[in-house]
Amino acid sequence: MLCEMCGKDVVATGRIRIEGTVLNLCGDCARFGEPIDPVPAAAAPSGTPARGPPSPSGGARLGAPRRRLEERDLYQEIGELELAPDWGRRVRVAREAHAWTPEDLGKKLNEKKSVVLKIESGNFHPPDALVRKLEHLLKVRLRADEATKPGA
Repeated sequence: MLCEMCGKDVVATGRIRIEGTVLNLCGDCARFGEPIDPVPAAAAPSGTPARGPPSPSGGARLGAPRRRLEERDLYQEIGELELAPDWGRRVRVAREAHAWTPEDLGKKLNEKKSVVLKIESGNFHPPDALVRKLEHLLKVRLRADEATKPGA
């Protein structure tokens, strides 16, 4: 078996939890984490449950809520920002009000001039982080308000 941390080929590995991640580790690498209870080697007959006597600490945990670790898609929860219908024109007008060229704005945003031109033409939908940068730098609102959204 291979150790998932160092890659050594060993006879047996143990399940070890390191910073919330369970890995199969060799004896040398196991010292970096906490051992997980081993999986029973032999399964009990199907008619009888494979339970032993309750442990003193186990009874106290039965009533306690279990913290469940489940994956969440943060991008789905946040969603994309709804841009105003005329957001490209707003960027161009605000840039011109600051007397900046597209190249100047690109340098301030750490983007290329072509990206700024595509944004102003409305042909490029910028990522949310770039929308926030533009709003902060140009001091303009690019997101649609609830009242101006179509269908509202």
